[in-house]
Formats: sequence, C-alpha cells, structure tokens
Amino acid sequence: MGMVVGTRNGRLEGTTERGVASFRGIPFARPPVGPLRFQPPEPPQAWDGVRSARAFGASAPQSPPVTRLIQQMVGAAPGVQSEDCLTLNVWTPAADGRTRPVMVWIHGGAFVMGSGATRLYSGARLARRGDLVVVSVNYRLGALGFLNLRALRPGDGNASSNLGLRDQIAALEWVRDNIEAFGGDPENVTIFGESAGGMSVATLLGTPRAQGLFQRAIAQSGAAHNVSSTDDAGAVAERFLSRLGVDPGGGAALRDVSVADILHAQRDTSLALGMPSGALPWQPSLDGELLSQPPLEAVGRGLARSVPLLVGTNRDEWKLFMLGDPKGRRLDEAGLRRRLERVLPGRDARGEPLAERAFEAYRESGADARRPTASERWVAFQSDRIFHVPAARLAERQSAHAPDTYAYRFDWTPPFLDGVMGAFHGLEVPFVFGTLRDPMLRAAIGWAPSARRLSQRMQDAWIAFARSGRPHHEALPAWPAYERHGRNTLFFTREPRVGEAPFGPVQDFWDKLL
Repeated sequence: MGMVVGTRNGRLEGTTERGVASFRGIPFARPPVGPLRFQPPEPPQAWDGVRSARAFGASAPQSPPVTRLIQQMVGAAPGVQSEDCLTLNVWTPAADGRTRPVMVWIHGGAFVMGSGATRLYSGARLARRGDLVVVSVNYRLGALGFLNLRALRPGDGNASSNLGLRDQIAALEWVRDNIEAFGGDPENVTIFGESAGGMSVATLLGTPRAQGLFQRAIAQSGAAHNVSSTDDAGAVAERFLSRLGVDPGGGAALRDVSVADILHAQRDTSLALGMPSGALPWQPSLDGELLSQPPLEAVGRGLARSVPLLVGTNRDEWKLFMLGDPKGRRLDEAGLRRRLERVLPGRDARGEPLAERAFEAYRESGADARRPTASERWVAFQSDRIFHVPAARLAERQSAHAPDTYAYRFDWTPPFLDGVMGAFHGLEVPFVFGTLRDPMLRAAIGWAPSARRLSQRMQDAWIAFARSGRPHHEALPAWPAYERHGRNTLFFTREPRVGEAPFGPVQDFWDKLL
C-alpha cells in the first residue's frame, strides 16, 4: 500500500516518487451529471475504506485544439473525458503535520479546453524545489461550465450561471477543509493560473464569495477583463439554445441533450460570435448573484486589498494563435483594417473611427527600425488588446490597495523555427513548473541551454511569492513593486532585468480607449 491520507470524506491512497507524494483524481464535488447537470457543485459524498488516488480523473468534455503546438501550450486534455470531471490532484513533500505554503493551479484553454492532469502541469518538481504543496484542479468548461441561463431568466433562482467559476470556488473550499492533512497550510494559499486560468485567478480576485479562500494570487497571461456583460451572455445563451432547439425556459430539456450535441452547438456559437478574432463567448459573466459587478471594478474598489498579486504576460502572446490563422499570416493593409473594424467598431469622442486610430497607432509599432508588416501589427495589437493592456490595468487597480503588487514580462525566445515564434502564449508555463524536459514539448520546440537556468529562477520567484507575498530571490535583480506611473516590471530573459513596461507609440491609444 502506498501513502494513505485521511480527508473529511474518507481515506486516500497515493504514490511516492523521488521524495514527493502524489494523490490524483480526488473528488471535490459530486459528479455534475443527470439532475446535477447545469447546477452548482455540491459537496462530495463520503466513502468507506481506502480510495485509490493513483490515477487522474477524467477531463471535462471538450473539442480538440486546431494545432499540435496549441495543444501542448494551452494544456489540451489527455485521456478520458467525462461530465464526471470535478476532481483535483495534490503533490506534497510529506503528509507529516507541517504547514507548508499551498499553490493551487487553475488551467487555461480559453474556458473550453484543458485539464489539471496535463503533463506540463505536474506539480512534483515545484513541490520538491519549494517544499510546498501543489494542487491542480478541473472545472466545467464551455457551455457546461459558462452558459448563463440567468441572463435569459432573470429572477429565476434555479437558473444556472458561472458554473465553472463556482467549481473553482468549491475546489478552494476543499483545499481549505482538507489540505492540512497533506502537509499544507490552509491559511497560506496562492492561486495561480495561465491564460483562461489567469483570467480565472483575476476574476476570483474580484469575486466576493471567493475572498478568504486564498491569500495570494498569480495571474499569468490573463487578467480581469474577460467577464461578459449580462446582455452579451444572454446573446450567447440564445444562440446556443437555438442551435440545440431548446426553449430558453426549458432547463430540464438541457439535461437530456447529448454531450456531443452540446459540444457541436458550443463550437458553432463560438464561431458565429467571433472566436477567431479573440473573443471568448464561454467565459465568466455578470449574473447579479455570484458576479454582480465587473471584477476589475471590485478590485479597483479594494475588495482584495489584503492579497499580494503577481501579474504578467509574454512578449509575443498572439503568435501562437497565428498558427491556426493562415489568412492572418498573409494579411495586407486592407485586411488589417477590416480586422480592426470588426474588433473595434464605433468612434471615439472626437468622432474618429476607433479602428483607424488603432491602425495609425500600430503603423510604427515595430521593435526595431524596420516597418512592421500588417501581420506583425495584428499580432502586436491582439497581444496588447487581450493580454498586455488588461494585465497592466489589473496591476494598476490592485497596486492602489495592495503594495505587494508585482509585474513581469516573459521575453525568452526558443530556437524553434529560428525564433520566429518569439515568446509566445503559454511558453512560460513549463518554466514555472520545471517541466521543460517533457519529451513531447522538447520535440515540438527544442530548448537552449539557458532555459533550465531561467526556469529555476522563475520557480524560485514563484515559490518566494507563495511564501511571503514577494517574489524576491538572490538569483534575480532587485524587483520593485508595481506602481502606475513607473510600471516597474521584471523581464524574464537570458539575464533577467528590471525596467518599465513598454507600450511605446501605442500607449496613448490605449490610455484613451480604456
């Protein structure tokens, strides 16, 4: 028998390898199936005897990503998929009664794919290096997790909304109630995540019901902008239900629809509502109950004033998504204007079209003296719009209340395709987890000798932050806290350095737009 730990619901048997015990597939809520589909998570049932925790649980139902590299970097789900997916995984140096810092990972994947079981997210190395407890969680995705029926049925207390976010809160409640048995400190919990996981972290930062369940937060390539208005969420729900042929008032009928039909309707809705241009139809939304105001506003008012924050992005975020956008790779000036018009309709206070203002702002936005191509300008614009600017806004809001707010940018470029991919979206994740040597990742990208050293520095910064709320480490330069005017940022490169977050000639455009 392997290591056995007792939780409030029963005993679990895990495995131990190289000084780290792992417990996989632990249920933190009842399976959301049958009458519990499209319902908030309920506490897990207890069990008798010793339950095996040697295998990961099923991933949430999802469709595959468009390319292999995207699959690797956004953490597409491995193995079995099932609606019975509300499980988490724990890595710990020892279940010995000590109280170690706890880091809870929320995976990314545009709120429609991903899994806490992805190999890049293995918490073993981070737990071993930092003598801390690492947890990764699953949550419901796509329509099953983010369909807002309250938007169509206001006042109906049985109408569901934000189920994926509620799942994350339920997982954090399980950590609060059980992590001490795994050698973790329930009063020193850091939530961290990337992409949709980073957006989830920032949303939880601005969610009243989540306060007190974590003490620190790390948002990687995701901030608090990605929350739909009630009207937008209602439009998504209407189109989705119409595609299924289900009446908005027929909540019971949704329980009988096959998962395959839900995924097809979900995909069709995403495509119709602008997924290729960067919108995320399936994301948290205002519902008048769990989220009654935009999380960024709640953060700005000081809701999470006691929570230290580490927030950052990668320099060339959008280059990853260009792999699935062949038209974007051949973009000309006219095509760029059309794309900007789609994502920036309307005019500013002076009557000037917003799209034209963006076109001019990015005309000379290259990193060097040469004039950037239309495709490069689209990459720069999307990287700023979806990642860089929201991260800066979150840092500004939180730093006004929490002095321990820190910003970073990941600039290291892999040798893959002679560096043409740059520091793309998701690239920092294996650096944080120390999983650079994963065979599939190494085959897809290849790694320079400097990568391992940079990975160790990032791990040490994340570990220090989880321990103290400050990412300071002797292997890094002095890292000042973020403040709005100086915008102090640590740049993770071959030799990390501190500077001011750069927006160059587009700074004025974004300052006036947002």
